[in-house]
Amino acid sequence: MTDFLLELRSEEIPARMQARAREDLQKLFAGELGKAGIAAGRITTYATPRRLVLIAHDLPERTEPVREEVKGPRASAPPQALEGFLRKTGLTREALTERDGVLFAVTEVPGRETAAVLAAAIPAIVRAFPWPKSMRWGAASLSPESPRWVRPLQGIVALFGSDVVPCDVAGVTSGAVTLGHRFHHPGAITIGSAADYVEKLRACHVIVDQDERAAIIAVGAKMAAQGAGLTLVEDEGLLAENAGLTEWPVPLIGRFDEAFLAVPPEVIQLTARVNQKYFVCRDGDGKLANAFVCTANIDAADGGERIVAGNAKVLAARLSDAKFFYETDLKTRLEDQLPKLEKIVFHEKLGTVADKVERVAKLARWLVESGIILPGTGRGTAGAAGGGGGLPSPETAANADTPLHHPADGPPPRAGEDMALADMAERAARLAKADLVTGMVGEFPELQGLMGGYYAAAQGERAEVAEAVRDHYKPVGQGDDVPTAPVTVAVALADKLDSIVQFFAVGLKPSGSKDPFALRRSALGVLALLLDNGIRVSLSKATAAAGATAHEDVLDFFADRLKVQQREAGVRHDLIDAVFALGGEDDLVRLLSRVHALQAFVTTEDGANLLAGYKRAANILKKEAPGTSKHIPETGEEDPLAEVEDPDFAPIVAEYARTEREKRDYDREPAEAALITALDAAEPQAAAAIAAEDFAGAMAALASLRAPIDAFFTDVTVNDADPHKRTARLSLLARVRDAVHRVADFSKIEG
Repeated sequence: MTDFLLELRSEEIPARMQARAREDLQKLFAGELGKAGIAAGRITTYATPRRLVLIAHDLPERTEPVREEVKGPRASAPPQALEGFLRKTGLTREALTERDGVLFAVTEVPGRETAAVLAAAIPAIVRAFPWPKSMRWGAASLSPESPRWVRPLQGIVALFGSDVVPCDVAGVTSGAVTLGHRFHHPGAITIGSAADYVEKLRACHVIVDQDERAAIIAVGAKMAAQGAGLTLVEDEGLLAENAGLTEWPVPLIGRFDEAFLAVPPEVIQLTARVNQKYFVCRDGDGKLANAFVCTANIDAADGGERIVAGNAKVLAARLSDAKFFYETDLKTRLEDQLPKLEKIVFHEKLGTVADKVERVAKLARWLVESGIILPGTGRGTAGAAGGGGGLPSPETAANADTPLHHPADGPPPRAGEDMALADMAERAARLAKADLVTGMVGEFPELQGLMGGYYAAAQGERAEVAEAVRDHYKPVGQGDDVPTAPVTVAVALADKLDSIVQFFAVGLKPSGSKDPFALRRSALGVLALLLDNGIRVSLSKATAAAGATAHEDVLDFFADRLKVQQREAGVRHDLIDAVFALGGEDDLVRLLSRVHALQAFVTTEDGANLLAGYKRAANILKKEAPGTSKHIPETGEEDPLAEVEDPDFAPIVAEYARTEREKRDYDREPAEAALITALDAAEPQAAAAIAAEDFAGAMAALASLRAPIDAFFTDVTVNDADPHKRTARLSLLARVRDAVHRVADFSKIEG
């Protein structure tokens, strides 16, 4: 077995493209060799600014012979069919093999030298390489058929063992010679094989392993900061980028003028990171220090003094620009920037950013005035969603004229406090997007919201308003902080709900992998805000307030996102479906409380047995009660006692009610009577627990049915010859099913 080395050397490869390029090189290489039936024992890839490298370990010297077989027509087929097959295969009739009356073309493909396979694979890989951006170069670039590469390809090292694999790509011929570091060792280096490649380049000031370069930068930058009595602000993305910009990394620390610290620290860090690829540092108090760490690509004779001085000079120019933007923006109040939002299109179907601001401001106020967001708690009320525990029903909540309040939150807020919070929420919402037209955000869009918070605080806005302006985009992704301050929560919820509802209203819903307006992310943000803060709100009511016209589409969208979010937390999706299937449950805090209790219950022995008993009862009822009539079978009269949750079982209940009225009772089996007694006790207990939102208590009440149900199916014949007994027992099973359905639709539960 032999190792193969491929180095594709070019002018600078952008750091952001290197990781993907390594993956693509490995994939294309494996694919080309796979066509010849070759598989490497292991493949290693490297990337530096000037080279893309692959080492394939344990390749065979030759490919194995391959037997190829092509099925043809039947031996009795018309001559025209046979002639067509012979033309296709290039064989004669005598060369075909017949099996079971069918003709086959069987050919033996001899093995090939692996070196020959590699020689053909290299140009194919270069031509097929999917660079995000690429270019043609040299005289060959005059032809549209010429190869493309990220930057002009300058050299190819292709060694199978110690032998050169001969190939040519756009005039670049393969060999065993490469170049070392651009400054430290620009001369030619002859590579003996894959085994000595890494160390020979290291000796010439090139570290080919990107992970090793990143580790050198990480340790060196920390040590440089510690040597100055500072702490490095770590940044994994910046670390990878610096590793992709250097072949011989040398971290160096420098200083900038303390006067620039008057600019917000996030601006300084972003300026250093984006424009110059520098790390920043903090002092002993955790404040941003006037220091930076750059990564040189050379081991300078003066210890890097001139490099640091040059970088400090460039950084000073960048920070001067940032300081100018900041000071200029401070001269204009945020509210005076608002008219400019009328000239920015939010979306062609949804108007301007000013239109969105108006909608969000109204919705943020509604969230407070409806009692969903309470002052000083960071929590919401359960009343807006209905429920038990002394809370209004969903119908009462939907039509309430006064803010709803959860008793657990203490005394209701005074009107003045509530109005102040509503005013602050509306004020923050109206100012939240104003920084979009500032100079600083124009230069660094990543700072939107953050700069608005700084400007709001500087112009004397209340701390709650400035904080809401700053954080209203949060959470923007998994792991991001979730706001808890009431004003911030109101604006953040309003902003995200508005985006979801409005885009749905104009038919711009996420589809498949496409989500151009990041609505899935907005939905996850809404879920995080509601669940982390324990906010009790009916999503139907909230989306209606946001302007939703198709509630079901939006609610289904939130249900899907909830399943995704909760699946990562270990919650089963079928249990979420089981609770959603009850209908009318769109208070997510209460819904998840019910789901968590259900998940804990169904994993117990009692829960598993009750589920099995429920499914047996449901199957019998489905088979025996296909009708939907609510009339007494014999008289045809409407039966007022036949109101059950599922109309499919109305005939059973109607018949049972009729026979009960006629006092045609019978001696019940002991197991039958025991199940009735158990239901008489469990039903009110479960109902009371559900009303109090004690879902674990409701499950415990249902668990008491397990043994009576098991005994019922063991000792009682449901389909008794006596039609009265049969009807009564089916009605009893319907009662069991209805009792269980008060907690969740067990038919949706798997298992």
